[in-house]
Amino acid sequence: MNGDKGRQPIWRQIAATLAGEIGPGGLLPGARLPTEAQLSARFEVNRHTVRRAMEQLARTGLVRVEQGRGAFVADDVIPYRITGRTRFNEWIRRHNREPSGQTLLLRQIGASAEVAAGLGVGAGEGVVQFDRLGLADGVPVSLASHFFHEAGLPGILEALRGQPTITEALLAVGVADYQRRSTRVSARMPTVGEAGLLQVGRSRPLIVCENVNVDLVGRIVEFGLARYPGSRVEVVFEP
Repeated sequence: MNGDKGRQPIWRQIAATLAGEIGPGGLLPGARLPTEAQLSARFEVNRHTVRRAMEQLARTGLVRVEQGRGAFVADDVIPYRITGRTRFNEWIRRHNREPSGQTLLLRQIGASAEVAAGLGVGAGEGVVQFDRLGLADGVPVSLASHFFHEAGLPGILEALRGQPTITEALLAVGVADYQRRSTRVSARMPTVGEAGLLQVGRSRPLIVCENVNVDLVGRIVEFGLARYPGSRVEVVFEP
């Protein structure tokens, strides 16, 4: 750490060096930075000096530090615009990223009180639960549980098994189109399972959206609980 930069505190020099290594051709969003011990050895300084440099990078928004996990290059935040027509694949492609997904669960269950209220059916009535992990360029950005009333949508379980998207599954059972009727937003810390699937630390809050979708005549066709990592997604409401 010599030259003109020698007039600056060493921790500022380290912060400037690491900042220059973040971006195209270097460390990309979500990448893990070396440990304090590794950086101490690289720059031949003590850990306190490294820690001050990392705190500076965190203050500027370049880095996020997660207790027990280390330091990471801050993720690019994707605006999730809530409009009358909200589709995962369209949302991700709009931001020049490639959408993909993993089916985590598909089953028939009795509706809980929360799900029954969302679907407008009686508690305990048969519903289909479809859990899916949504990714953008391979990075997890959503963990969603979708619920459908079996009696109101005959064949929905088989349609979800056979179709690549929810939109196509609903089309297969006679729902030509659907739109968002309401979205309720809250925030909380993730469970152990959610943190693992979304690849976030337990100290990183999730944005939780309770969604009700209806067909073109206003009939409820889906109730959803979607969780988004707050470090990667921001929710924007539009009229």
